[in-house]
Amino acid sequence: MNPTARYQIPFSKTSLPFHVPEPMTVTTVESQPAIPLFDTQRAVTDALNHPIGTPPFRELAHPGDRVCIVFTDITRSSPDDVLVSALLRELKLAGVQDSDITLLCGIGMHRPSTREEKRLKLGADIVANYRVIDNEPQNPKALVDLGVTPGGVPVSVHRAAVETDLLIATGLVEPHQYAGYSGGRKTLAVGAAGEALIAHTHGPAFVDHPGTRLGRVDGNPFHDAVTEAARRANLRFILNVVLDDDKRVLKVGAGAPEPAFEELVAFAKSVYEVSIPHQYDVAIGGVGFPKDANLYQASRAASYLFFAPVPVVKPAGYLIIPALCEEGVGAGVGEQRFFTAMRDAPNIQFILDDARRNGYPPGQQRAFVMAKVLEQAKVVIVGSQYPDLVANCKMIPAATMEEALVMAQRDLGSSLDVLIVPHAMLTLPVLES
Repeated sequence: MNPTARYQIPFSKTSLPFHVPEPMTVTTVESQPAIPLFDTQRAVTDALNHPIGTPPFRELAHPGDRVCIVFTDITRSSPDDVLVSALLRELKLAGVQDSDITLLCGIGMHRPSTREEKRLKLGADIVANYRVIDNEPQNPKALVDLGVTPGGVPVSVHRAAVETDLLIATGLVEPHQYAGYSGGRKTLAVGAAGEALIAHTHGPAFVDHPGTRLGRVDGNPFHDAVTEAARRANLRFILNVVLDDDKRVLKVGAGAPEPAFEELVAFAKSVYEVSIPHQYDVAIGGVGFPKDANLYQASRAASYLFFAPVPVVKPAGYLIIPALCEEGVGAGVGEQRFFTAMRDAPNIQFILDDARRNGYPPGQQRAFVMAKVLEQAKVVIVGSQYPDLVANCKMIPAATMEEALVMAQRDLGSSLDVLIVPHAMLTLPVLES
């Protein structure tokens, strides 16, 4: 191993270069190569004109219809400026009035989006000329009760989504720790849901279920729950994308929620899932903006690597995540619940036992998930602006990548096998059978 060999990993809006000391060996895995679309806007138009399982989008809307488009919040890289603007153009051609359209930001239990974030997601002109609102998961007056699923999940969805003639959702299809793959119905069924639904689907029974894994859709209770919730809300159309590691659009899919999602997942699996020969002593997971803006989101990189179909690190291994965390743990209700649970627990086992005995409110599931990770691995957060918060959350702060790697060497020995996953929340390493 050349001691001067340099690597780099995404960090905020740039990248972080680092050295790996001898005699460590390094393997880097990235998503499968794919050619990005040359003209995304044209691909979106084509998808709307030739959707899967429905007539062309324009034929679904009529003059006088009330329309709601649920779009992703700032923590998701979905190119909603392109997707939503294309939907709005088609709605105008169908004769739908601008005043009859609501754009609902699917924040789930995250903090409300700022006006500037709405502009970044949709474009200033759209924000200025349309009704753009956030989900209100804790406001009963803003929600409609849609009953309980056969699996026992209480379904409530924002009134703007339910009391409409045409309900649409945008999003991106990528590996997701609970749903198997995100996108499809999830933007609506979680992003625009009430707290009770989010609490149930993120509760310990769902998170502990063996079917709740990255990359798994069939037999996944979370996926089944959001599918049923979307049916009850009458989600009729989705417009989703698959992105590469550099956030370029690889595929656009549109149509009826279930068949369109299935086609997108099949493509996403061919890109994101890569085989690895064995488990490693150390895994370094890149995050980058916007998800490394707070610890709540950035810690997902560690849990993604751990909750791959088989954990990528050996028991007692190290998961190293560079993350600036300029927003600290995050300002939302869920983020603060995560922080309080992590900080106040005397140890990791207490978090696990308390969650399984008493449950937890939405947001606090991240503490339960991270406790499951920390039960078997160490998590080091590199470069955080708030190292004390990292330590309070039972993780290890490190100023530099080199410092983090030396920690691992002191603990596990000098000849370590290191896996670098530059885009840890997209690339899904799958252990060879």
